Amino acid sequence: MKKSIVSILVMVLVLAGCAPSFNESDEEVVDETVDDSEQETAIIPNYNVSQEQYRVLVDSKLSQARGVITNQIANRIDIDAMEEGLRRLSKDVYAPSDHYFQEGQYITEDTLYSWLERYDEEDHPKGLNPVIENASNQEQQRNNPKYLSHILEQNYLTRTEDDVVELQGISLALAMKSVYRFQTETGGPYYYETISKEKMLSEANNIADEVLQRVRDIEGLENVPVFLTVYREAEQNSLVPGNYVAKASVSGDETSVNNWESVNEEHVLFTSGDDNENYPDTSALINELDQDVSDYFPNYVSVIGKGFYIDNTLQELTIEIPVSFYGKAELTGFTQYVYGLVKEGFPNSIHLEVNITSGDQQEALIVRKPGEEDGFVHIYR
Repeated sequence: MKKSIVSILVMVLVLAGCAPSFNESDEEVVDETVDDSEQETAIIPNYNVSQEQYRVLVDSKLSQARGVITNQIANRIDIDAMEEGLRRLSKDVYAPSDHYFQEGQYITEDTLYSWLERYDEEDHPKGLNPVIENASNQEQQRNNPKYLSHILEQNYLTRTEDDVVELQGISLALAMKSVYRFQTETGGPYYYETISKEKMLSEANNIADEVLQRVRDIEGLENVPVFLTVYREAEQNSLVPGNYVAKASVSGDETSVNNWESVNEEHVLFTSGDDNENYPDTSALINELDQDVSDYFPNYVSVIGKGFYIDNTLQELTIEIPVSFYGKAELTGFTQYVYGLVKEGFPNSIHLEVNITSGDQQEALIVRKPGEEDGFVHIYR
């Protein structure tokens, strides 16, 4: 394996009130060994946003597969949930206290696109999706859907006593479809084939082993630990994203996945008047808030809630309240009213965010972090 040296400039952020200042005397230089002929500079903030977040390696090395995900995953909220979720799950393997985050540097755009194709011995010998004889045949399309949409790579590095930043492991997420959308002719109608979770997991297991073997052939990843995950996408027009369903840690000397663990996560949509049987407590809170808001503004539309659950326990709740306002005083009074409702009616064990909107414009924001009695309120000018 080639070695390289990359100088990393550490800029220390000294927090004073709300404005960060830069102290030149606190700069440090560390090296990353990759190629003896190259030397690059990057910035690592000495402080992160919170102890639960990674410090991001800021340099010229953007993801080698930058932009591929937007072409492969149709639902924008799936993209955000997949990227943020992989970082969150990676915390159990690479602790944010002593690991830096960097976008994927090893799986290139060309490589990734070749892996996402349908297998074809002549044209796409690296394709990981099922081979098909006739793409115009609807039955063949339904029986051989494209399961794999994308492979997301993230890198995690540590700093040694010798001020050298080294790659300690990578995380990979396999984005798998829950619904396969296809055409049998250009410009023709779209057809849809639902993919069961069981079938998706079976295919993901086979794909993961093949991906891991290919990763071992990439220079620099021959003996690096790999954290593998499986993300089940939502339908294309879903208002909430899909979720991670499985994870596995693979040591640096392994070329197959031996022990998958289930991941119990779910994004849930709550609408006014909806009685969700799986999560009745949250559903009741949304309906009660909806009733209180309608008493204040009889002509408003409805409250919409989006909850995120881990192991059937609510972790985050985002609420949108669309209302038409006729003045700043009206907006201020309504925001104060809603703040009182959420402060008294919603548990402070969750991360709560309330967005008050008018048309397509954000009017006010209420945020309360877990464990806080009060929250943050901002009215946009």
